[in-house]
Amino acid sequence: MWREVDAYFAGELVPEDEALVLARESGPRTTMPKAEVAPNQGKLLALLCQMSGAKRVLEFGTLAGYSTVWLARAVGADGQVTTLELEEQNAAIARANLERAGVADRVEVRVGSAADSARRLIEDATEPYGFVFIDADKPSNPTYLKAALELTHPGSVIVIDNVVRNGAVVDADSSDARVQGVRTVLADIARDERLEATALQTVGAKGWDGFTLIRRTR
Repeated sequence: MWREVDAYFAGELVPEDEALVLARESGPRTTMPKAEVAPNQGKLLALLCQMSGAKRVLEFGTLAGYSTVWLARAVGADGQVTTLELEEQNAAIARANLERAGVADRVEVRVGSAADSARRLIEDATEPYGFVFIDADKPSNPTYLKAALELTHPGSVIVIDNVVRNGAVVDADSSDARVQGVRTVLADIARDERLEATALQTVGAKGWDGFTLIRRTR
């Protein structure tokens, strides 16, 4: 039923054009098949980006570029998206999808370790980003959040995906590094007086999961 409900919502409210469909369907050719966000989640990211007024977006984890297309369209022709991808194989697929969607000119795909790429952005004193989407390897979530805070400004919005882990997030003794990465980053958020945040569980086409929504206040 979760999948049927998601399909209904997407059918009513989230029409995908050919470029989005092909980007989503190219996911199986990446190193992590079927890991892209669902269509309604992609639309949510786009809406959050637009509601926050962000014109510069930083994305940790590109894969086939499905969420990247949503974000690039959200910032508009005068916006810019920087997306960080570990694997050249995935980056090549994403570039083709971005070109097909007509947004390649506003997206920079950086290949290599996301932590290293983010550090170079910091060292280069890159203009701050107004919206950050963290959807890469979960054990590194604390590292990515720390980098994001050096690359944003007061009012920036940060979304961290896949924080429920089918409920495993409540297991403090979990041996799963992905779970511990989520737990650590949530604790870091809670301790940081610059951040206001909440986390929501979701069920749907992607199963039982959820995301953390953060606003940087200062």
